[in-house]
Amino acid sequence: MKPFQTHTVVNQPPAFASRDLWQDDAALREALAREGGQAFTDEVATYGALAGGELLALSHDAHRDRPRLRMHDATGHRIDRVEFHPSYHRVMETAIAHGVAGLSWARPEPGAHVARAALTYLHYQAEPGSSCPLTMTHAAMPVLRQAPALREWADKVAACRYDARDVAIGDKPGVTLGMGMTEKQGGSDVRANATTATRAGGDAYTLVGHKWFMSAPMSDGFLVLAQAPGGLSCLLMPRRLPDGDRNAFTLMRLKDKLGDWSNASSEVEFQGALAWRVGDEGRGVATILQMVMLTRLDCMLGSAGCMRMALAQALHHCHHRSAFGKRLADQPLMRNVLADIAIEAEAALALSMRVARAVDAAAHDPAEAAFARIATAIGKYWICRRAPAVVNEAQECLGGAGYVEESLLPRLYRQAPLNSIWEGSGNIQCLDVLRALGREPETAAALRAEIAAARGMHPALDAVAANLEDLLSAADEAGSRMLVERLALALQASVLLRAGSPVAETFCRSRLDGVHGLALGTLPVGIDHGEVIARALPG
Repeated sequence: MKPFQTHTVVNQPPAFASRDLWQDDAALREALAREGGQAFTDEVATYGALAGGELLALSHDAHRDRPRLRMHDATGHRIDRVEFHPSYHRVMETAIAHGVAGLSWARPEPGAHVARAALTYLHYQAEPGSSCPLTMTHAAMPVLRQAPALREWADKVAACRYDARDVAIGDKPGVTLGMGMTEKQGGSDVRANATTATRAGGDAYTLVGHKWFMSAPMSDGFLVLAQAPGGLSCLLMPRRLPDGDRNAFTLMRLKDKLGDWSNASSEVEFQGALAWRVGDEGRGVATILQMVMLTRLDCMLGSAGCMRMALAQALHHCHHRSAFGKRLADQPLMRNVLADIAIEAEAALALSMRVARAVDAAAHDPAEAAFARIATAIGKYWICRRAPAVVNEAQECLGGAGYVEESLLPRLYRQAPLNSIWEGSGNIQCLDVLRALGREPETAAALRAEIAAARGMHPALDAVAANLEDLLSAADEAGSRMLVERLALALQASVLLRAGSPVAETFCRSRLDGVHGLALGTLPVGIDHGEVIARALPG
């Protein structure tokens, strides 16, 4: 030992990266094939290796060096430019090139939405902040397709090309899209929006007003809601006018957020900005709702990815860290915690990928369309709500190290609450479930069919199925959270049982049969923790 050397470094886990997030994840590989995305296996496998290697490395700088708003250039001209670390642009370039935003539209064949869902899940594990513009770009396509005059925008979403330059889209091979829906006086109640859209000839309008949140302000265009003469309408507002001039809006500030640091969110004023109407006047909410199924699915996938990465970090640490004479991963109580987190994460992925299959088939299968309609709201509520608790439990597995920025867990912990708020908070999802059940009877039929498909496979799910009609008929607003929770658990159980997942039996016993505490790590006795842990991550 050298003079003054006080200790040697022992009992420390090796670095996590680089890991292949595809090869590590048996549940993902099974889900991709089960839900119809097997034709895209090579593409997803390639991205899994990138996500756990290059993208995870790039994410540290993209997250730490937050976006900055440059309102003026050196000579005093207003530019409203959001500047990012180069790593962010490299992340976006890689994601878009591999189809995270455009695969469903570039290759519209069976299974494309399922494969794109798998890509999204992998990407969120590596760099979740950039998932915001990727999701909005992807989800904008059904809206853009309603306006033949916006064909160029739709074509450039499907091009899977990233170009960060602040120029008109005519000079760009690909585009990204943001959204400006929320105003401070209304929040989720977008019908209270006060921004006005004045007709300027044809489908062109000028916008005057304010948006409290405009996501991804560096995007090439934005879907916004504003009050036109005929009522609340949806419009596409470009950043740059066709001649290359700046459009007439200003970024007031970037939001100082809890997490999601690599992504920029802004407050904006419209000062006569040019925009083109999409859909009919007064039908803005109905028009924009075509995005909701896709954005809510991405919220589910993002939360599932956040849980998965937190689990992987916890397992990696516990496989290599010893305490009280043996590895943490061999300690009975820690094994209960790790297995419980693994079950939660796999159930989240399983339901998300099942919903992706429904989205994939919705255009030609009314039953799947009805299931996608209601299951996205159910899954968005439950999976996004579970993420913060799961990430915190994984953080605790690392002890004090999990609270230090050099680990990934603080970033995941800050990120975890986002998806439960974005695209409609939990109460909004529950109200939407009630609305669907009340107005669209085919959605209730879809739930019955999905749960009944696993009848006879576990008595706990059979009990839920037997009481389903009473559960649905007793639904009211005050009790809707309990309703949606029970439906989510039943749907997860049905998917896991039909998939033959090794965690299905334990999921049903612990989540449906009442033999589980309020905290994670309270699995009932008799569970083979080792089988669950080994499935979750190779040692």
